[in-house]
Formats: sequence, C-alpha cells, structure tokens
Amino acid sequence: MAEDPSVTDAESQAFTAKAAELMTRHAIAEAEARAQRGEEAESVTRLDFPVSGVGGHGKARVKALASIASAYGCQSAVRGNTSANTDRTLIIVGTMTALDSLRVLLPSISMQMEASARYSAREHVANLRELRNYDRSTLATERSRYYRSFVRAYGYAVAERIREFRARLREEPESGENGETGDGSNGTEGQSSRGAELVLREDVDRVYEEFERRFPKLRPTRPERTHHRAGYRAGYVRGRRARIGTETAVGGNETASLSEGE
Repeated sequence: MAEDPSVTDAESQAFTAKAAELMTRHAIAEAEARAQRGEEAESVTRLDFPVSGVGGHGKARVKALASIASAYGCQSAVRGNTSANTDRTLIIVGTMTALDSLRVLLPSISMQMEASARYSAREHVANLRELRNYDRSTLATERSRYYRSFVRAYGYAVAERIREFRARLREEPESGENGETGDGSNGTEGQSSRGAELVLREDVDRVYEEFERRFPKLRPTRPERTHHRAGYRAGYVRGRRARIGTETAVGGNETASLSEGE
C-alpha cells in the first residue's frame, strides 16, 4: 500500500512506518525465541540493491540507503560508485531477518525520499527565482546541490529514528496476559528485553565479521563534496517527521534539532 501511486504522501509514510514497526518487533521476538530454544543464530547473507544514478545523485542516494541499512545492524559496500550518472549496486550484508525487512522497506523509503526531495527542491528554486534574476544554469546547479544534501540528510534522519525505535523495543519489558508487566518477584522482570539486546548485539558482531571476510580490501568511498545547508536541514527535518508506527512514534511532536555545525 505504501508504494501505491494513488495514495497520498502522508498515507504512504504511515503504511511504511507501520510495516517498519511490525518487522522490527518480529525480528527482535524471533532473535530472542531462537536464543531461548538454544537454536543456532540465523545465517548472515547479502542483498544487492540497485541504486539509480539519475540526475547525478547516485552517491547521495547510496549514502542515505547505507545509513538506513546500518540502522538495521547491517554493513554495506557499493559497486559502481564512479561517474555521477551511473547506476550503482548497494551490497548489504546482514542477517536474513534484517535483509528481509530492508528488501521490503528500501523501495518504499526510496520512493518517499525522492518525492520529498523533488518537491522541496522545486519549491526552493521557485523561491530563488522570485528573489533574484538567476540564469537557468545557476538555478540548475543550485537545485542539484540542494537535492543531494536533502537526500543524504533524509537517510540520516530515518536511520537515526530506526535506531531509537529499536532501542526502545529492546527496553520494553515482557507483558503479561492482561498487558501488565511483572513485579520482579519471580526474577524475570526485564529478562525478555535483556535477552533480545544480547542476541542483537551478537548479530551485529557476526555481521561485521562476515562483512570483513567477504570484503577484506575495500577502498574508502570519497566523501560527497556538495553540501547545501538549507537542503540538508530540510531533508533532516522531513526525515525526523516520519512516524515509526502509530503508538510508538519516535519524537512524536518534538521539534527536530540540528547541531550548530550542520
């Protein structure tokens, strides 16, 4: 439903948010259940995700999506991160559960991110055109710089929220039949959350080891030189506004803030 072109941007974000919540809860519950049953941890594998280079924004898109993958405890490498307009492949290494979540979420998040970036960049350029008599080439350059910074910040903000949400889920105590939490008398209060946290930490370590085994000699990615302060701020604020579920929103009505240097 999130990818249905007939729904509004707000509806698409709400559908994606609920999907993210359900998959995250399921992943944590499954990790804990395997540990309690004494089963082996799930296998670590890879997902190759195509990233468009249209508009010369491929590197910014890779940066945004890699941040989101990292929030799910994954490690990423990129193939084809060369000329501006070429398509890339984001190679994501993670647990099967994490990759299943990303396989569903990344296309939807990408669509929302691009739609938000296009709208915001178009509005920014329109405002500039009214204020000053810029030529077409100057406006095109301004739009590109704004767009790339917006995309990077959007991905960073979404990843930030996913990390916060996962941390909150790990800290939730196990509920009883009537939705009440234990009083600690049987020594099990918080046992569920501690077990899940331990398993997820072990998963992160296993993913890192497998990534290093698969890619022992990676060249560092050159940093994006383009930075547009207004574009970055707009992308960050937009990413922070996305809700993670209906009842467990991260930063529900709080005002997003940036550090002084951003």
